Amino acid sequence: MSNSIKLAILGLGTVGTGVINLINDNLNELKRRSGRDIIITEVGTRRQRDDIDPNIIQNSDLMATAASDNVDIVIEVIGGTTLAKDVIMHAIKNGKHVVTANKALLAEHGNEIFAFAEQHQVHVAYEAAVAGGIPIIKVMREALAANKVEWLAGIINGTGNFIMTEMRDKGRPFADVLSEAQELGYAEADPTFDVEGIDAAHKLALLASIAFGIPLQFDKVYCEGITGITLQDVNYAEELGYRIKHLGFAVRRDGQGNADNAGIELRVHPTLIPQDALLANVNGVKNAVLVNSHPLGQTLYCGDGAGAGATASAVMADVMDLVRVLGSKDNDDQSSGDQNSSDQNNTNQNNKGHHVPHLAFIPEQLSDTPILRAEQMTTGYYLRVHAYDSPGVLADITRILSDAGINIDAILQKPAHKAGEVPVIILTLPVVESQMNLAIEKIEKLDTITDKVVRIRLDELA
Repeated sequence: MSNSIKLAILGLGTVGTGVINLINDNLNELKRRSGRDIIITEVGTRRQRDDIDPNIIQNSDLMATAASDNVDIVIEVIGGTTLAKDVIMHAIKNGKHVVTANKALLAEHGNEIFAFAEQHQVHVAYEAAVAGGIPIIKVMREALAANKVEWLAGIINGTGNFIMTEMRDKGRPFADVLSEAQELGYAEADPTFDVEGIDAAHKLALLASIAFGIPLQFDKVYCEGITGITLQDVNYAEELGYRIKHLGFAVRRDGQGNADNAGIELRVHPTLIPQDALLANVNGVKNAVLVNSHPLGQTLYCGDGAGAGATASAVMADVMDLVRVLGSKDNDDQSSGDQNSSDQNNTNQNNKGHHVPHLAFIPEQLSDTPILRAEQMTTGYYLRVHAYDSPGVLADITRILSDAGINIDAILQKPAHKAGEVPVIILTLPVVESQMNLAIEKIEKLDTITDKVVRIRLDELA
C-alpha cells in the first residue's frame, strides 16, 4: 500500500488557495488522522503562480490533470456548470475520486454525475457545496441516518442573511445594504444568484435529496428573492414579534386527507419567523440549518457558510473520507491477491460499502415522491393591505379571508397616512397557497383597496 495520497486541485481562486494553505498549515495533523501523507502533486490553473511549491506541476490543461496517473483525488473548485462538468466526468472516467464545492453543477447535473461515478466505482464528495464549513452533508447522510426527516429550514446564503440583518438592526434600505455587501465581497458584482434565491435553491435541492431519498430536482424548487422586502415590512414584523429571514424549506406533507397535496415542498423565500426562534438569531453572513427528524427532534447546525477557511475545511473533510476509502480498497486488493478474476470483481463491487451513497440512500431505493407545485404549498402568511380609511373596510377583508377558509391569527391597523390610506397588517394561520391566491385576488378587487396586497410567508418552525 502506497503511503501517499496525491491530490490535484483544479482552480486556484479563493477556495483552491485556501486548500493549499490548509494542507501546508495542518500537514502533520492530517497525517496523524489518516496515517497517510497527503500531498498536492498537480494544480490546474490558467496562469503560472510563483507562490506555488515548485514540486507541484502547474498545468493549464485541466483535462490532462484530471486524468493524470500522478493523481488519486481531483478537487474541483473552478465553478460553473460547463467546463467543471466536463472535467469531473473526465476524472471519473479515468478512475479518480472527486471532491467538489460546486452546488450549481450538482443541483443541475448531480443525478447524471453520481450515476456515472457509481458506474466507474468512484465517489464524488461535496460537503463544501452546502453551507461552507458547516458539516451538514455529513450530518444528514451519516449522523441522522437512523432518523426520518420531517422538515428542514435553512439560512443557506450568507449574502441574503447579511442584508436582512442590516435592514433590521440598522434601519437601512435594501439597495444600500446590497451595495455594502458588494464592497465587502459578500455579494458578486451581479448579485442575482444571491438576492433572488437561486444559490439557496441549488443548496436546498441537495439537502432535500439527502433528507428524503429523492433524485435531485432543482427545477422544481419554488424560488423567491428578497429584492421586494421593505423596511416597512421589516419593522411591522418586529412589532408583531417576528423577524424576516430568507430561508430554504424542504417539508414532507401527508396532504392532511387530501392526496393531491401529499408530497414534498421545496421552497426558497422570505419568511417571518418568531423572534425567539433559533434561526431568527443567526445573523450577519452566518449560515444555519434546522432539521426536524424522528425520533431526534430539532437540531441546529450553524457556522460560516463561505470564505476560504470554511470552504477549504469542508473540502479537506471530504478528502480525509476518501483517503480512508482508498486505504480500504488497498487493503482489500492486498488480501484478495490470490483470488480469481470473478472473485476480484466481487471485491471491487464491495468497495462501494466503504462509503455512504451519494444521496444517503442506495440508488435503487430513491423515491419518486412528488414535488408539490407552488399552489399546493402550505404556509402561514403576513399580508399588508393598503385601504382607504372608511367604515367596513376591515370587515370586507376579513369576510373574504373567512369565506376562503383562512383563519386570522393577528391584525395590526396602523394610523392613516398618505391621503387617508390605512395600512392593515394581517397574520394568518397556515393555508394552502391556492386558497390564499383566490382571497388576495378578491381583496384587490375591492374599491377601497389602493394597491397590490403585499404577502410574505410565515412559519412558526414548530
